[in-house]
Amino acid sequence: MAAGQWQLVVEQLRPVAHRSAEMDFAYGMALGHLQRWPEAAAVYRAGEQLAPRDPRFPTELGGVEFEQKRYPQAARHLRRAHHLAPADPYINNFLGTVYFLEGNVPAAIQCWNRVGKPYLASVREEPQPRVSPALLDRAFAFSPASTLTLRQYLDSVERVNALGIFPLYQFDLRARPDGEFDMVFRGDERNGFGNSRIEALFLLLRGLPFQEVNPEYDNAWHEAINYRSMVRWDAQKRRVLAEVTGPLRDSAQMRYGVHFGLSNENWALRQSFTGPAPVLASLNLRREWLAMSIGNDGRDRAQWNVGAELSHRDYRNVSAGQELTPPMLAAGFQLKQQTQVTANLWRVPAHRFVLHGQASSELARLWSPHEETFAKLQAGMGWQWFPQARGGDYETVNQFRVGSAIGQVPFDELFVLGLGPDSDLQMHAHISTRDGRKGSAPLGRDYLLENWETNKNVYSNGIVTVQAGPLMDIGATRDSGTQLGSQKWLFDTGLQLKLKAFGEGVALSWGRDLRTGNNAFYATVLHAVW
Repeated sequence: MAAGQWQLVVEQLRPVAHRSAEMDFAYGMALGHLQRWPEAAAVYRAGEQLAPRDPRFPTELGGVEFEQKRYPQAARHLRRAHHLAPADPYINNFLGTVYFLEGNVPAAIQCWNRVGKPYLASVREEPQPRVSPALLDRAFAFSPASTLTLRQYLDSVERVNALGIFPLYQFDLRARPDGEFDMVFRGDERNGFGNSRIEALFLLLRGLPFQEVNPEYDNAWHEAINYRSMVRWDAQKRRVLAEVTGPLRDSAQMRYGVHFGLSNENWALRQSFTGPAPVLASLNLRREWLAMSIGNDGRDRAQWNVGAELSHRDYRNVSAGQELTPPMLAAGFQLKQQTQVTANLWRVPAHRFVLHGQASSELARLWSPHEETFAKLQAGMGWQWFPQARGGDYETVNQFRVGSAIGQVPFDELFVLGLGPDSDLQMHAHISTRDGRKGSAPLGRDYLLENWETNKNVYSNGIVTVQAGPLMDIGATRDSGTQLGSQKWLFDTGLQLKLKAFGEGVALSWGRDLRTGNNAFYATVLHAVW
C-alpha cells in the first residue's frame, strides 16, 4: 500500500471510540508504515490488552523498537512473542537478528537454529595464528558449508580455552549480503615467552611483589604445548612448581599434563591473623610431588580430568601442642588418585546466564608407621551472569562449595579457609598467613563456603583492564576433636579491585569480618593456585 492509503486507514480508524483487537492491529500497522512510532506503540499496547495471547502485538512492538534501534526493548517484546508462539519462524528469525545486532552471538545462534540458520559459507582466521593449522581446525567444532549450531559454537569455545594459548579471542560471526555468514576467528595468540619484551617481562615478573617469578613458555613447536612454572623464595614458604601441558595425540579436546613441585614451609597455627593470637602449634613442612593427568575439556556440557600423584612429606621442628596428633603428622610417601568433573547444568544465552556444577574426589594411600588411607570429596555449584548483551561489564559470580575428608588426613591435606598464596577457598577477611607463616586461617576436615562478587569495568584500553566491585563470603570449617576449625559461621564482606593485562593479573581486596570487625587488605596473583 502507498503512503496515502496507509494515511486513509489512520483517518478511518482514529475516530473509532471502541476499537477491536483486529482494528488496533490494522491501525498500528498503518501508523508504523508512516513511521509514527510512539503512536503505533501506544495502539499496539492497547490491542495487546484486548488480546493478550495474540503474538502479533508483542512482535510488532518489537518491530517499533527495532526501527528506533532500541534493541534491548525490542528483544524484551520479541521474547514475549516467542513465549506465545515458540515455533513461529518469523519471530525466531527476528529475535535472532536482534540478538546478533546486540552482540549476543550465542543467543542469536540459538534462535536461528530453530529456522535452520545460520549457514556458514566460510571459516577463516584473522590474523593467521602460528599454532598448527590442523590443530586449530580440530578446535573448531563447526565447518564451512554447514549450519552452525549452538552446541558447536560452545564446544569450540571450550576447545580454544583448553589450548591455553589464546588469553583473548573472539568468534566473529559476519553476515553476508546473500543471507549466509562467515565465521572469523580473531585471537591474541601467546607464543614463546611473550609476543613482546613488555609482555614477556610482565608475565615473568607479575609475582615479584610476592617474592616469586613465573617463567613460562607457550605454544612450543606450534603445537599448543605450554610450560608454566613458579619459583617463590619467601623464607617462610618456599615453593617451586612446574608443569607441561599439551594435546594428547594431536587432539584439541584431550590434553595431558605433567606436574612437579617442591615446597618448604613454616607453619604457626593461630586463631587469627591479627590481634592477640598465641601460637597453638608450629612446624616445618617439606613436600615433593610428581603428578600426571589426562583431561577432556572440549565439551561445553561436561569436562573431566583424572590424574595420579606420587609425593613425599616430612615434618621438622614440630611443636604439636594440643592441636596436632601423631597421625596428622605422619610422614612418608603417598600415592593419590584424583578425579574431577565439571558441567554446565543450565544455560540461558538470551540473558548470558550459566549455572555450573563440579565434583571431585581424591583417594590416597600414605606409607608411614600409620599406613593411612584417606579420601577427600568436594562438590560445588555456582552461576555467572552478564546483565549486558555484550562485554564483561557488571559480571556477577556466585559459587557454593562443600568438602569433607574420610579417614585420617595428613596435616597438609586439611582444607584451609582464607586468603593465601596456595589456596582457592577464599574468605576475604581471613588471611592464612601471619608474619609470613601459614596457619592463621581456619582449617579442618570439612568445610562449607559461598562466595559472591560483582565486577564493574572501570577502565580498559584493549591491553589493560581494571575492574572493581563488592564481594561477600559465608563459610565454616571444622575438625572433630580439635580446635582447628572456625567453631562458628564466618561472614565477610568487602571490595575488590582487579588489574589484568595479557590475560593475567592481580586482585587487590579489602575484607571486613562481620563478627569481629577485623579488616584485611590482601593482594593475590590471579590464576596462581596450583
